[in-house]
Amino acid sequence: MVENYSITKLPNYQIANYSITQSRMKIEGNQHISAPPPRVFAALVDPAVLQKCIPGCERLEKTEENKYRAKLSAGVGPIRGVFTATVSLENIKAPEHYKLVVEGKGQPGFVKGTGELNLRETEGGTSIQYTGEVNVGGLLASVGQRMIQSAANMLAGKFFACLEGETLESPKSP
Repeated sequence: MVENYSITKLPNYQIANYSITQSRMKIEGNQHISAPPPRVFAALVDPAVLQKCIPGCERLEKTEENKYRAKLSAGVGPIRGVFTATVSLENIKAPEHYKLVVEGKGQPGFVKGTGELNLRETEGGTSIQYTGEVNVGGLLASVGQRMIQSAANMLAGKFFACLEGETLESPKSP
C-alpha cells in the first residue's frame, strides 16, 4: 500500500476582541487500493464499511439519503473525547468521485471538514486522490500543529488499511 500525505496549516482567526482557539488545515494525499474502482467506490459509500474503517467510529446511522449521524471517540495527544457528528455524501459520481462533509462536536472541541475523493483505475487496482480542509476548535486545537498532523496521518493510514481489507475478494467456496 502506497501512502502520501500533505498537511498545510492555515491561519487562526480572531473575532472582535475574543481569541478563538482553532486550527485550520488542508489535507491531501494519494492512496492505492488493490481492487477495481467499482468495488472501492461501493465500499466508500457503504455505511457498514465506513463505520468499521473510520477509526473511533462507534455508530453510524442513516438519517436520510446520503446523510448519517455518527458517534466517534477520538482525540489528539492527551485531549480525548466523544463526538457526535453529521456526515453527508455529496456530488456523487459513481464510481469515480464524491464529496464528504463532516461536522462534529464534543466536550474537547469541534471538528468541521470537507473532503473530495477521486478514484481512477490503475494497473493492479484503484488510485484514490483525496483533498480536504479540516477546522478543529476548542481545547482540541490547543495541542499543537505537529500532534494534529501526526494524528491526521495515523487516522488516514488506519482508514485506508481497513478499506483495503474490506475490498479484497473473499475466497470462493469449493
